[in-house]
Amino acid sequence: MAARPSSHPATGHPVGDLGRRITQRRQELGLSQAETADRAGMSSSYLQYLEEQPTVAPGPASLLRLAGALQTTVRELTGGDIDLPPGLGRAGRHPKFTELPSEACWDLLSTHGVGRLAIPVGTGPVVVPVNYSVIEGVIVYRTSPQAVPAQAVGCQVAFEVDHIDAALSQGWSVLVTGPAGTVTDPDCVRLVRQQAYSEPWPGGQRDMWIRINPLSVTGRRITV
Repeated sequence: MAARPSSHPATGHPVGDLGRRITQRRQELGLSQAETADRAGMSSSYLQYLEEQPTVAPGPASLLRLAGALQTTVRELTGGDIDLPPGLGRAGRHPKFTELPSEACWDLLSTHGVGRLAIPVGTGPVVVPVNYSVIEGVIVYRTSPQAVPAQAVGCQVAFEVDHIDAALSQGWSVLVTGPAGTVTDPDCVRLVRQQAYSEPWPGGQRDMWIRINPLSVTGRRITV
């Protein structure tokens, strides 16, 4: 099974940080440019301009209308919270907590590329982020033999992905547990190289492939 792409193609080619955030947020809500522009009380051509120009600087009124249309905050839309951990806001007034079925968990796992890996080491559990892909029903990632994620080999590990919408105080998480091992078979290595979603963000020489065989997959979602 090939890893699924993490997002749908955007309308136009947003290249600025604000443009990327606007495009990403409206896609999360399933909105077109025309629908978003109508909600924000602006023309579609102006919204397209905001998404595609890297140096655009709209006024406070336009940002407020856009944030309202996209159910978020100006701070989040402009990246003012980029160095803050998610989830600092208050809980929603009427939150709904649901357990996710297995199929929904795999759908969420297969469309995201960064997760948190928990490894048992001598001094206690260690949690590190890794770039990952879902291929043939297993989770795979690349690392180097000297890096912390390499210590997962031969261990029972936990792997978690999530999405937090701080503006609406809602989100989801999926937890996978199972044994981790190296991918050494040449055909398997060729397959994961071809289908892996992304290169490791830290860069450098990282040619060690590790797979997590899922024994348990659970998920939960909070909506308001």
